[in-house]
Amino acid sequence: MLRRRRGPLLLAAAAAAAAGAVAAALPSGEGRGAAPSVLHAVARSSRAVYTIGFVVVDYKYSLRGLAHGSADYRDKLSEVHLRSAKKILKLCEANRGFYVKAGQFVSSIRQVPKEYSSTLSCLQDQATPCNFQDIKIVIEQKLGKDLHSIFLEFDEHPIAAASIAQVHRGRLNNNQEVAVKVQYPGLERRMKIDIMTMSFLSKSLSWIFPDYRFQKLLTEFERTMSMELDFIQEAKNSERTASCFRKNNVVKVPCVFWELTSKEVLTMEFCSGYKVDNLNSLRKADISPTKVAKALIELFGEMIFVHGFVHGDPHPGNILVSPQGQGKFSLVLLDHGIYKELDQKFRLDYCQLWKALILLDSQKILELGEHFGVGKYAKYFPVIFTGRTIESKSILGTQMSIEEKMRLKQDLNSLGMDDISSFMESLPPDFLTILRTDGLLRSILGNLGAPRHVRLLTYAKCALYGLEEQPKSQSELAGFLMQINDLRHKIMSRFRRILQNAS
Repeated sequence: MLRRRRGPLLLAAAAAAAAGAVAAALPSGEGRGAAPSVLHAVARSSRAVYTIGFVVVDYKYSLRGLAHGSADYRDKLSEVHLRSAKKILKLCEANRGFYVKAGQFVSSIRQVPKEYSSTLSCLQDQATPCNFQDIKIVIEQKLGKDLHSIFLEFDEHPIAAASIAQVHRGRLNNNQEVAVKVQYPGLERRMKIDIMTMSFLSKSLSWIFPDYRFQKLLTEFERTMSMELDFIQEAKNSERTASCFRKNNVVKVPCVFWELTSKEVLTMEFCSGYKVDNLNSLRKADISPTKVAKALIELFGEMIFVHGFVHGDPHPGNILVSPQGQGKFSLVLLDHGIYKELDQKFRLDYCQLWKALILLDSQKILELGEHFGVGKYAKYFPVIFTGRTIESKSILGTQMSIEEKMRLKQDLNSLGMDDISSFMESLPPDFLTILRTDGLLRSILGNLGAPRHVRLLTYAKCALYGLEEQPKSQSELAGFLMQINDLRHKIMSRFRRILQNAS
C-alpha cells in the first residue's frame, strides 16, 4: 500500500520543498513590492508542482497492469499524453513568462509525443503586452535619457509582444524609423526561480520514473533563455548573420543602432513585411509561396551546413517577407537572441550524415551515430530527417513502401520511454538545436505547401558544399569580423557609461 502511494506522497513533499526553496531564494525587504513578489513566485512554483504531480499520478496509475507495447497500452498512453499536455498547456497559460517559452521549446521538438507538440503549439502566438509606463521606465533607465529626447515619435502600443519582451515602433530625431525591443522588468530573477522549480521537478520525475531523463533538455532551455535575455549578444548575432549573408540580396537583417542599445533595450532599423506563412498576403502581392519556401530553406541550409552559425528560433513571427517589385521579395530575419555556433567537427559530421543519407550509405550512418554518441539509435536518423528507413533503397523524397511502413511501425511500437529518453540524453547540444530548428522550418514549409523534396534536395546541396574547403575560410572570416565588432561594441559601451556618469 505504501508503495502505491509513493508517487503522490513524493510530489506533495516536493510541492512544500519547492515553495520553501523559492521563498528562501527571494531577497527580503525589497520595498512595497517584495511581499507580492514572493507570494507570486511561490504561487507559480506551487502551481507547477501541483500540475506535474497530477501528470505523474495519471501516468503511474492509468498504465498499471497493461502490457508494454500492446494495443491497449498504446491507446491508453495516447489518452494520458493528451490529458497531460492539456494540463501543462493550462499551467503555461497561467504562469506565463518562461513557462510559455518552455512550452514553445517542447512543441518545436518533433521527437516528443505528437499529443504534446500539437497541444502546446498554440503557445507560439500567446503574449500579453506590458503596461507602457513600465516599458518607458526600462527605456529611460537603461539608455540614460528621457524618452522624448531620444524619439521624435514613439508609439505607446506595441507592434509585437512575446513572453519576455515587446516591440514598439518609433522615429528618431533624424526621421529614421526604428523598432525598439524592450525587455519586461524583473525577468532575470524570475528566470532563476522558474528554472530552479523546473530543475527540481525534472529531478523528482527522474527519481520516480527512472526512464524519464530530460535534464539535458532543461539545460539547453536554460542556455537559450540566458541568451535571449542579453540584447547586446542578440545585436552581435544579428550583425554576424548580416556579415555571413552580405552577398545574398534575398536576405535582409535590420541594422542595429548601438548608441540606443543595452542589455535590456535593442533599437533596430524598422522593416515591414508579411509573416512568412501568411499565404493570403503573399498571393495578393503576387509572391509565390513555393519560391519563398525554397529561399527560406536555402537560407537555413547555408546557416547550418556552411557557416555553422544557426538561428535557433525560426518561427513565423521571426521571419517576414518584404515585397520588392513584381514577384520579387526579400526575407527579413528578426529576433537573433537564440543562436548556436556549431562545433566545427559536429558541422562536418552533420554534413557527412546528410551525404550518407543521400547515398543510402547505411554503414556510414551507423558509424556517424557513434561520433554523435547515439549508438544503436543512429538507425532512426533516416526516419527523422528523410522519412525513410535505414534499409530503404527508394529515391530521396519518395514515400515509404507499405512493407517499410509495417516494419517501421513494429519497430517503433517496441520502443519504450527509456529509449526516447536515452536517445534525447545522448544527443550533443548542437544536435538538439538542429532538431528544434528543423522542426520549426518543416512546419513553415508545410504551411507554404512546399513539396517534401525542396527541403531534402536543398539540405543535400548545402551539405556537399559545406564539406568543401571554401566555406571554412568564410566561417573564419565571419569569426574575425565578429571579434572586431566585439571590440568596437566594448569601446562604445564604455564611452556611453562615461557619458552617463558625467551627466
